[in-house]
Amino acid sequence: MRLFNKKLENIFYNKKAVKIISGIDNLNINNILEYIRVCEINKATYIDIVANPKIVYFIKQMTSLPICVSSINVKSLYDCVLAGADIVEIGNFDVFYKQGIHLSHEHIMCIAQQIRHLLPFTDICVTIPHIFTINQQIELALELEDLGINMLQTEGDISEAQCLDITENKSYLKDSITHSIKKASSSLSSVYLLSNKVSMPVIGSSGISSLTASIAFAYGASCIGIKSEISRFANVTDMSLCMNEMMRSLNLNIKCVNRNLNFNKSISHIDNSRFYSI
Repeated sequence: MRLFNKKLENIFYNKKAVKIISGIDNLNINNILEYIRVCEINKATYIDIVANPKIVYFIKQMTSLPICVSSINVKSLYDCVLAGADIVEIGNFDVFYKQGIHLSHEHIMCIAQQIRHLLPFTDICVTIPHIFTINQQIELALELEDLGINMLQTEGDISEAQCLDITENKSYLKDSITHSIKKASSSLSSVYLLSNKVSMPVIGSSGISSLTASIAFAYGASCIGIKSEISRFANVTDMSLCMNEMMRSLNLNIKCVNRNLNFNKSISHIDNSRFYSI
């Protein structure tokens, strides 16, 4: 599946895309601008903001970053594209789960069909609900691909309660490597499965940290979505330091992967027959 935005397509193809999420329900302009500043400082690929046309229009004047908007409201997504949004996303369902709202397969397909019809030349992303079984996720992903959706996003349950089975020691819970991987485990599992079932890019999101970001790419993600890891900080400086750590970690891992690929290519040309000539 190809993207309409060619600049984004190249980055997604090279599996190096990073988006920062300011929040589907975040209407605070100053806070959104802080996320954008973090995005620009650390050279992230694009920003994901609330689907509000007035905010999109304002933000479009403030940054050259591609803008993604997330909602399940068809009209809001359409109006945001008219206001300048580059990508629309049916997703970031966390806020709806908190209200007891769970979207069905049919509901998601209905929204996707309407958006695809209204925006035939706009890149569309759909989040695959983590509450679906693996088979249900794959079935939905394949139907969305047939519909012409451009990319998928995975999610996971990153609530505190979901991680309580690790330990009752909350200081350990917040700082441990185990906790970091546990938070992202369901999202990473979906990345691995879906990236092997569809040809369109898959975005790994929910609980992605400096420890798990490289795992997402290794599992087949073309992009990662970051929010919870940086939203715990109160200012741009601390958010940027956290994001910088993540980007440095990714760059180091990419170099290691490339080095291993080059090594594998070099040894593949060795004539192995001489080792068996005795």
